[in-house]
Amino acid sequence: MAVGVAIQSDGKQYNGRVTLFVLLSCMVAASGGIIFGYDVGVSGGVTSMEPFLKEFFPGVYNKMNEDKKLSNYCKFDSQLLTSFTSCLYIAGLIASFFASLVTRDYGRKPSIIIGGLAYMVGAALGGAAYNIYMLIFGRVLLGVGLGFTNQSVPLYLAEMAPSKYRGAFNVAFQICVSIGYNTATLINYGTVRIKGGWGWRISLAMAGVPALILAFGALFLPETPNSLIQLNKDQEKAKKILKKIRGTDDVEEEFNDLLEASYASKAIQHPFKNLMKRKYRPQLVMSVAIPFFQQITGINVIAFYAPILFLTIGSGESASLMSATVTGIVGSTFTLITVLLVDRLGRRPLFHIGGIQMLISQILIGGIMAANLGDEGGMTKGYALAVLVLICVYISGFGLSWGPLGWVVASEIFPLEIRSAGQSIVVAVNLSMTFIIAQVFLAMLCHLKSGIFFFFGVWVVIMSVFVYFFLPETKGIPIEKMDKIWGEHFFWKRFIDSSDIEEDGKIVNA
Repeated sequence: MAVGVAIQSDGKQYNGRVTLFVLLSCMVAASGGIIFGYDVGVSGGVTSMEPFLKEFFPGVYNKMNEDKKLSNYCKFDSQLLTSFTSCLYIAGLIASFFASLVTRDYGRKPSIIIGGLAYMVGAALGGAAYNIYMLIFGRVLLGVGLGFTNQSVPLYLAEMAPSKYRGAFNVAFQICVSIGYNTATLINYGTVRIKGGWGWRISLAMAGVPALILAFGALFLPETPNSLIQLNKDQEKAKKILKKIRGTDDVEEEFNDLLEASYASKAIQHPFKNLMKRKYRPQLVMSVAIPFFQQITGINVIAFYAPILFLTIGSGESASLMSATVTGIVGSTFTLITVLLVDRLGRRPLFHIGGIQMLISQILIGGIMAANLGDEGGMTKGYALAVLVLICVYISGFGLSWGPLGWVVASEIFPLEIRSAGQSIVVAVNLSMTFIIAQVFLAMLCHLKSGIFFFFGVWVVIMSVFVYFFLPETKGIPIEKMDKIWGEHFFWKRFIDSSDIEEDGKIVNA
């Protein structure tokens, strides 16, 4: 059975190379990840700043400073405080479905522009907020921006990239997420030192800078050939762009495959309903499972609440923000390493390597906290440093595997006729899980205490087993020929009728 799940389908390789034009286009589009990463980094930082808590969450601030018997694990347990972090993701969840319609009916480029503009306005409101309502409304607009960009950017990258290097191109999105996160933690570390206690305003407002770059830069992006054909645009224009991004005039084979995929796509009137068909069962399961598992790794425990977590174990305010910065830099470094490995080793080996790292580090972190951090007091400096090192090991594993690959695999497995709908499911599940974990983590920390790391460790085991048995290798398969991997898989082939498969492995009769 192990042989059956490790299928390697070589697929077809089209003519072309990596051109400067496609590199620049994908760099601009991938910068959409910066706004996602920035928000994740800035949220945890400002919620650990005392002036911000005084301004908007005085109940949390008073509880921290006045209740001396309060458990270390329960200092920040406030549903209002977690609502500040998590309301963005409900807005993003709803927006992603509207983004699907825009992406399908008007193109990838308009969705990217809309996302950037919405995020800019949300950042401005957050920085200028003078009451909780203005603050939350700004977060909702940030969520709209994320819903649109997270839905469209991975699709844009997957369609523009040469199939041989598609994994590396899609990892660029996660690299930009890491850049955004690191930028936010560094800004938080600087603004917390501003006298007068208004530094958090800079932290929130600065989110508008990468959004401005994205929205302005997207104006100059070409639409993908896949989208131009799907939108009934001039086929010659689509072929011209394809030649330009591939750096060759010999694109007939790839162009014909795009046309074929487009004809199948146009036959589908209701893509979400079509996604429920039996022959698309593998893609439907993956569109739910991959983003679910990506978030249940526990990464948001670190990403959102790293400063709060380090405050819990006894670090000072500045030290906790710096610790969050260190962990972010480690994650970025290993995501860069993934760029070099993803199209050489493949997706599956990196999932396994990263899963082992995450599991071991989570068990050790939970053990150290269980043995050395009670309800009162803090850890000794040595144990606190050990936790920081282990968190870095955990994040390096995530940076090698579920961080970038959760977006890479999810963006490359859908045929064109269900691609925008499938990606919307991916984004919706991702944001739903992000919302749930952001909303319940502080309460879970209060009740489970150190056991929360064992909780997420169990999920890492489950998801690693899932990848081993149910996720075939997608390395090097052209995006419009991805269907064949399901027809060859020992489990998924039972959902695909032989009459639906051509000689080259492509699923037909949509």
